[in-house]
Amino acid sequence: MQQPHPQPAPPPPSPTTDALGVVIVSYNTCALLARCLASLHTCTLPLRVVVVDNASHDASVAMLTRDFPHVTVLAQPQNVGFAAANNIGMAWLGLPTAATAPPAVLLLNPDTEVQAGAIEALAAFLHAHPRVGVAAPRLCNPDGSPQRAAFRFPTLSMTLLDLFPPGEVLPGRLYHTWWHGRYPHERGDPHAPPFPIDHPLGAAMLVRRETIAEVGLLDPAYFMYSEEVDWCWRIRQAGWAIWQVPSAAVLHVGGAATSQFRQRMFVELYRSRVRFYQQHYPPARLWWHRRIVQAGMTRLALRAWQAYLRGTLDRTALREHLLAYGQVCRL
Repeated sequence: MQQPHPQPAPPPPSPTTDALGVVIVSYNTCALLARCLASLHTCTLPLRVVVVDNASHDASVAMLTRDFPHVTVLAQPQNVGFAAANNIGMAWLGLPTAATAPPAVLLLNPDTEVQAGAIEALAAFLHAHPRVGVAAPRLCNPDGSPQRAAFRFPTLSMTLLDLFPPGEVLPGRLYHTWWHGRYPHERGDPHAPPFPIDHPLGAAMLVRRETIAEVGLLDPAYFMYSEEVDWCWRIRQAGWAIWQVPSAAVLHVGGAATSQFRQRMFVELYRSRVRFYQQHYPPARLWWHRRIVQAGMTRLALRAWQAYLRGTLDRTALREHLLAYGQVCRL
Protein backbone atom coordinates (compact mmCIF):
# COMPACT_ATOMS: atom_id res chain seq x y z
CA MET A 1 0.00 0.00 0.00
CA GLN A 2 1.40 3.40 -0.95
CA GLN A 3 1.61 5.91 1.89
CA PRO A 4 0.03 9.27 1.00
CA HIS A 5 2.17 12.25 1.77
CA PRO A 6 2.10 15.18 3.51
CA GLN A 7 -19.78 3.82 33.98
CA PRO A 8 -21.50 6.99 33.97
CA ALA A 9 -18.86 9.64 33.72
CA PRO A 10 -19.14 13.24 34.84
CA PRO A 11 -20.10 15.63 32.06
CA PRO A 12 -17.11 17.18 30.32
CA PRO A 13 -16.37 20.88 30.87
CA SER A 14 -16.66 23.50 28.19
CA PRO A 15 -13.04 23.55 26.99
CA THR A 16 -11.20 25.92 24.77
CA THR A 17 -11.38 24.64 21.21
CA ASP A 18 -7.61 24.35 20.87
CA ALA A 19 -7.04 22.16 23.95
CA LEU A 20 -5.65 18.77 23.02
CA GLY A 21 -7.06 15.62 24.57
CA VAL A 22 -4.88 13.06 26.34
CA VAL A 23 -6.20 9.59 27.18
CA ILE A 24 -4.22 7.24 29.41
CA VAL A 25 -5.41 3.72 30.26
CA SER A 26 -3.96 2.45 33.53
CA TYR A 27 -3.85 -0.91 35.24
CA ASN A 28 -1.81 -1.29 38.44
CA THR A 29 0.92 1.08 37.27
CA CYS A 30 0.65 3.67 40.05
CA ALA A 31 4.27 4.87 40.24
CA LEU A 32 4.78 4.90 36.47
CA LEU A 33 1.44 6.64 35.93
CA ALA A 34 2.45 9.42 38.36
CA ARG A 35 5.67 10.00 36.42
CA CYS A 36 3.79 9.99 33.13
CA LEU A 37 1.33 12.62 34.32
CA ALA A 38 4.09 14.74 35.83
CA SER A 39 5.89 14.74 32.47
CA LEU A 40 2.87 16.39 30.85
CA HIS A 41 3.48 19.53 32.91
CA THR A 42 6.26 20.53 30.52
CA CYS A 43 3.75 20.89 27.67
CA THR A 44 2.99 24.49 26.81
CA LEU A 45 -0.27 23.65 25.04
CA PRO A 46 -3.59 23.38 26.90
CA LEU A 47 -4.46 19.76 27.63
CA ARG A 48 -7.56 17.88 28.78
CA VAL A 49 -6.23 14.76 30.47
CA VAL A 50 -8.38 11.69 31.11
CA VAL A 51 -7.18 8.56 32.90
CA VAL A 52 -9.33 5.46 32.44
CA ASP A 53 -8.44 3.04 35.22
CA ASN A 54 -9.14 -0.60 34.37
CA ALA A 55 -10.07 -1.75 37.89
CA SER A 56 -6.59 -1.41 39.36
CA HIS A 57 -6.14 -2.93 42.80
CA ASP A 58 -3.12 -0.82 43.68
CA ALA A 59 -3.23 2.81 44.84
CA SER A 60 -3.65 4.32 41.36
CA VAL A 61 -7.07 5.92 41.83
CA ALA A 62 -6.24 7.29 45.28
CA MET A 63 -2.96 8.71 43.95
CA LEU A 64 -4.74 10.40 41.06
CA THR A 65 -7.34 11.97 43.33
CA ARG A 66 -4.68 13.18 45.75
CA ASP A 67 -1.87 14.33 43.46
CA PHE A 68 -3.54 15.18 40.15
CA PRO A 69 -6.89 16.84 40.91
CA HIS A 70 -6.95 18.46 37.45
CA VAL A 71 -7.03 15.04 35.78
CA THR A 72 -10.38 13.39 35.05
CA VAL A 73 -10.45 9.84 36.41
CA LEU A 74 -12.88 7.31 34.95
CA ALA A 75 -12.57 4.27 37.23
CA GLN A 76 -13.98 1.10 35.70
CA PRO A 77 -15.50 -1.66 37.86
CA GLN A 78 -13.70 -4.30 35.79
CA ASN A 79 -10.88 -4.57 33.26
CA VAL A 80 -12.62 -3.85 29.97
CA GLY A 81 -9.46 -4.13 27.87
CA PHE A 82 -7.14 -1.56 26.36
CA ALA A 83 -9.15 -0.61 23.26
CA ALA A 84 -12.49 -0.33 25.07
CA ALA A 85 -10.94 1.76 27.85
CA ASN A 86 -9.38 4.16 25.34
CA ASN A 87 -12.79 4.48 23.69
CA ILE A 88 -14.34 5.38 27.05
CA GLY A 89 -11.77 8.15 27.47
CA MET A 90 -12.21 9.46 23.94
CA ALA A 91 -16.01 9.41 24.27
CA TRP A 92 -15.76 11.45 27.46
CA LEU A 93 -13.76 14.02 25.50
CA GLY A 94 -16.58 14.17 22.94
CA LEU A 95 -14.93 12.16 20.21
CA PRO A 96 -15.60 11.49 17.52
CA THR A 97 -18.17 14.17 16.64
CA ALA A 98 -19.26 16.32 19.62
CA ALA A 99 -18.77 20.06 19.39
CA THR A 100 -16.65 19.93 22.57
CA ALA A 101 -14.23 17.36 21.10
CA PRO A 102 -10.56 18.41 21.01
CA PRO A 103 -8.83 18.93 17.64
CA ALA A 104 -6.65 15.89 18.32
CA VAL A 105 -6.19 13.29 21.04
CA LEU A 106 -2.94 11.81 22.33
CA LEU A 107 -3.27 8.15 23.29
CA LEU A 108 -0.55 7.56 25.84
CA ASN A 109 0.55 4.51 27.80
CA PRO A 110 1.02 4.99 31.55
CA ASP A 111 4.62 3.70 31.32
CA THR A 112 5.72 6.65 29.22
CA GLU A 113 7.29 10.01 29.99
CA VAL A 114 6.72 12.75 27.45
CA GLN A 115 9.87 14.75 26.82
CA ALA A 116 9.75 18.54 26.63
CA GLY A 117 8.42 19.83 23.32
CA ALA A 118 7.17 16.46 22.09
CA ILE A 119 3.45 17.19 22.11
CA GLU A 120 4.06 20.60 20.56
CA ALA A 121 6.08 19.01 17.73
CA LEU A 122 3.37 16.44 17.01
CA ALA A 123 0.59 19.04 17.08
CA ALA A 124 2.57 21.36 14.81
CA PHE A 125 3.11 18.54 12.32
CA LEU A 126 -0.61 17.75 12.18
CA HIS A 127 -1.38 21.43 11.74
CA ALA A 128 1.10 21.77 8.88
CA HIS A 129 -0.08 18.61 7.08
CA PRO A 130 -3.89 18.48 6.84
CA ARG A 131 -3.97 14.96 5.35
CA VAL A 132 -1.87 13.43 8.11
CA GLY A 133 -4.26 11.66 10.46
CA VAL A 134 -1.72 10.32 12.96
CA ALA A 135 1.59 11.74 14.15
CA ALA A 136 3.74 9.54 16.36
CA PRO A 137 6.91 10.33 18.32
CA ARG A 138 10.31 8.71 18.45
CA LEU A 139 10.41 6.30 21.40
CA CYS A 140 13.41 5.70 23.64
CA ASN A 141 14.21 3.25 26.42
CA PRO A 142 14.74 4.40 30.02
CA ASP A 143 18.50 4.42 29.41
CA GLY A 144 18.04 6.77 26.46
CA SER A 145 18.73 4.19 23.76
CA PRO A 146 16.35 4.16 20.77
CA GLN A 147 13.31 1.89 20.83
CA ARG A 148 11.59 0.61 17.70
CA ALA A 149 8.35 2.52 17.24
CA ALA A 150 7.55 2.44 13.50
CA PHE A 151 6.30 -0.68 11.78
CA ARG A 152 4.86 -2.08 8.58
CA PHE A 153 1.50 -3.77 8.62
CA PRO A 154 1.77 -7.50 9.50
CA THR A 155 3.21 -9.83 6.88
CA LEU A 156 3.94 -13.55 6.79
CA SER A 157 7.67 -12.83 6.89
CA MET A 158 7.14 -10.87 10.11
CA THR A 159 5.25 -13.81 11.65
CA LEU A 160 8.10 -16.12 10.64
CA LEU A 161 10.81 -13.86 12.03
CA ASP A 162 8.92 -13.31 15.30
CA LEU A 163 8.67 -17.05 15.95
CA PHE A 164 12.01 -18.12 14.47
CA PRO A 165 14.10 -15.18 15.68
CA PRO A 166 16.93 -13.76 13.60
CA GLY A 167 20.25 -14.60 15.16
CA GLU A 168 18.74 -17.62 16.90
CA VAL A 169 17.18 -19.62 14.07
CA LEU A 170 17.43 -17.39 11.01
CA PRO A 171 20.28 -15.01 10.00
CA GLY A 172 20.64 -12.14 12.48
CA ARG A 173 20.98 -9.53 9.77
CA LEU A 174 17.25 -9.93 9.03
CA TYR A 175 16.16 -8.48 12.38
CA HIS A 176 16.16 -4.76 11.63
CA THR A 177 15.11 -5.08 7.99
CA TRP A 178 12.02 -4.41 5.92
CA TRP A 179 11.29 -8.15 6.05
CA HIS A 180 10.79 -7.85 9.80
CA GLY A 181 8.55 -4.82 9.47
CA ARG A 182 11.19 -2.26 10.40
CA TYR A 183 11.97 1.08 8.78
CA PRO A 184 15.60 1.90 7.93
CA HIS A 185 14.65 5.59 8.37
CA GLU A 186 14.25 4.98 12.12
CA ARG A 187 17.70 5.64 13.55
CA GLY A 188 16.87 7.23 16.88
CA ASP A 189 18.16 10.56 15.60
CA PRO A 190 16.17 13.53 16.96
CA HIS A 191 17.30 15.62 13.99
CA ALA A 192 16.10 13.13 11.36
CA PRO A 193 13.26 14.35 9.13
CA PRO A 194 9.73 12.99 9.65
CA PHE A 195 8.85 9.98 7.51
CA PRO A 196 5.65 8.07 6.57
CA ILE A 197 4.95 4.71 8.22
CA ASP A 198 2.24 2.06 8.25
CA HIS A 199 1.63 2.29 11.98
CA PRO A 200 3.40 3.34 15.19
CA LEU A 201 3.70 1.42 18.41
CA GLY A 202 0.53 2.31 20.30
CA ALA A 203 2.40 3.66 23.33
CA ALA A 204 2.04 7.24 22.05
CA MET A 205 0.14 8.57 19.04
CA LEU A 206 -1.60 11.86 18.32
CA VAL A 207 -4.73 11.34 16.23
CA ARG A 208 -6.69 14.06 14.43
CA ARG A 209 -10.36 14.57 15.35
CA GLU A 210 -11.51 14.56 11.72
CA THR A 211 -9.73 11.25 11.19
CA ILE A 212 -11.53 9.65 14.13
CA ALA A 213 -14.84 11.09 12.92
CA GLU A 214 -14.31 9.35 9.58
CA VAL A 215 -13.01 5.95 10.68
CA GLY A 216 -14.53 5.63 14.15
CA LEU A 217 -12.97 4.66 17.46
CA LEU A 218 -10.82 1.64 18.27
CA ASP A 219 -12.33 -1.82 17.81
CA PRO A 220 -13.18 -2.98 21.36
CA ALA A 221 -13.04 -6.63 20.24
CA TYR A 222 -9.26 -6.28 20.56
CA PHE A 223 -8.85 -6.77 24.30
CA MET A 224 -5.10 -6.19 24.15
CA TYR A 225 -2.60 -5.86 21.29
CA SER A 226 -3.05 -5.00 17.59
CA GLU A 227 -5.83 -2.51 18.31
CA GLU A 228 -3.62 0.33 17.03
CA VAL A 229 -2.62 -1.76 14.00
CA ASP A 230 -6.27 -2.29 13.06
CA TRP A 231 -7.05 1.39 13.68
CA CYS A 232 -4.15 2.55 11.54
CA TRP A 233 -5.15 0.12 8.79
CA ARG A 234 -8.61 1.69 8.70
CA ILE A 235 -7.10 5.17 8.85
CA ARG A 236 -4.84 4.41 5.88
CA GLN A 237 -7.71 2.80 3.97
CA ALA A 238 -9.64 6.05 4.42
CA GLY A 239 -6.80 7.95 2.72
CA TRP A 240 -5.10 9.51 5.75
CA ALA A 241 -1.32 9.49 6.16
CA ILE A 242 0.57 8.30 9.24
CA TRP A 243 4.00 9.72 10.05
CA GLN A 244 6.68 9.47 12.68
CA VAL A 245 8.12 12.79 13.89
CA PRO A 246 11.60 12.05 15.33
CA SER A 247 11.98 15.50 16.91
CA ALA A 248 9.21 14.47 19.33
CA ALA A 249 10.59 12.09 21.96
CA VAL A 250 8.76 9.90 24.47
CA LEU A 251 10.43 7.58 26.97
CA HIS A 252 8.73 4.17 27.08
CA VAL A 253 9.32 1.47 29.69
CA GLY A 254 7.22 -1.16 27.92
CA GLY A 255 5.16 -4.08 29.21
CA ALA A 256 4.42 -2.57 32.62
CA ALA A 257 0.78 -3.66 32.61
CA THR A 258 0.82 -6.66 30.30
CA SER A 259 3.70 -8.38 32.12
CA GLN A 260 1.40 -8.82 35.11
CA PHE A 261 -0.42 -11.64 33.23
CA ARG A 262 2.41 -13.04 31.12
CA GLN A 263 0.81 -16.26 29.83
CA ARG A 264 -2.62 -14.73 29.36
CA MET A 265 -1.17 -11.80 27.46
CA PHE A 266 0.85 -14.17 25.29
CA VAL A 267 -2.40 -15.80 24.18
CA GLU A 268 -4.11 -12.41 23.74
CA LEU A 269 -1.26 -11.28 21.47
CA TYR A 270 -1.85 -14.13 19.03
CA ARG A 271 -5.61 -13.93 19.37
CA SER A 272 -5.44 -10.30 18.26
CA ARG A 273 -3.10 -11.10 15.38
CA VAL A 274 -5.45 -13.81 14.10
CA ARG A 275 -8.33 -11.36 14.33
CA PHE A 276 -6.40 -8.81 12.27
CA TYR A 277 -5.64 -11.39 9.56
CA GLN A 278 -9.28 -12.50 9.54
CA GLN A 279 -10.52 -8.93 9.13
CA HIS A 280 -8.10 -7.55 6.58
CA TYR A 281 -6.32 -10.29 4.66
CA PRO A 282 -7.45 -12.98 2.18
CA PRO A 283 -8.12 -16.53 3.52
CA ALA A 284 -4.93 -17.96 1.99
CA ARG A 285 -2.73 -15.54 3.94
CA LEU A 286 -4.63 -16.33 7.14
CA TRP A 287 -4.07 -20.06 6.48
CA TRP A 288 -0.31 -19.59 6.10
CA HIS A 289 -0.19 -17.34 9.18
CA ARG A 290 -1.84 -20.08 11.24
CA ARG A 291 0.54 -22.74 9.93
CA ILE A 292 3.60 -20.62 10.78
CA VAL A 293 2.21 -19.89 14.26
CA GLN A 294 1.52 -23.59 14.90
CA ALA A 295 5.07 -24.47 13.86
CA GLY A 296 6.37 -21.74 16.12
CA MET A 297 4.33 -22.95 19.09
CA THR A 298 5.67 -26.47 18.52
CA ARG A 299 9.22 -25.10 18.62
CA LEU A 300 8.49 -23.16 21.83
CA ALA A 301 6.93 -26.23 23.45
CA LEU A 302 10.04 -28.28 22.67
CA ARG A 303 12.24 -25.54 24.13
CA ALA A 304 10.09 -25.50 27.29
CA TRP A 305 10.53 -29.27 27.71
CA GLN A 306 14.28 -28.91 27.22
CA ALA A 307 14.41 -26.20 29.88
CA TYR A 308 12.40 -28.39 32.25
CA LEU A 309 14.72 -31.35 31.71
CA ARG A 310 17.75 -29.11 32.33
CA GLY A 311 16.18 -27.92 35.58
CA THR A 312 15.83 -24.27 34.51
CA LEU A 313 12.00 -24.44 34.34
CA ASP A 314 9.88 -25.91 37.13
CA ARG A 315 6.81 -28.09 36.63
CA THR A 316 4.31 -25.29 37.27
CA ALA A 317 5.99 -22.98 34.76
CA LEU A 318 6.20 -25.81 32.23
CA ARG A 319 2.48 -26.43 32.56
CA GLU A 320 1.72 -22.71 32.09
CA HIS A 321 3.93 -22.51 29.01
CA LEU A 322 2.47 -25.61 27.38
CA LEU A 323 -1.09 -24.50 28.16
CA ALA A 324 -0.45 -21.10 26.51
CA TYR A 325 1.17 -22.66 23.44
CA GLY A 326 -1.73 -25.10 23.09
CA GLN A 327 -4.28 -22.29 23.38
CA VAL A 328 -2.52 -20.35 20.64
CA CYS A 329 -2.46 -23.40 18.36
CA ARG A 330 -6.23 -23.75 18.77
CA LEU A 331 -6.90 -20.14 17.75
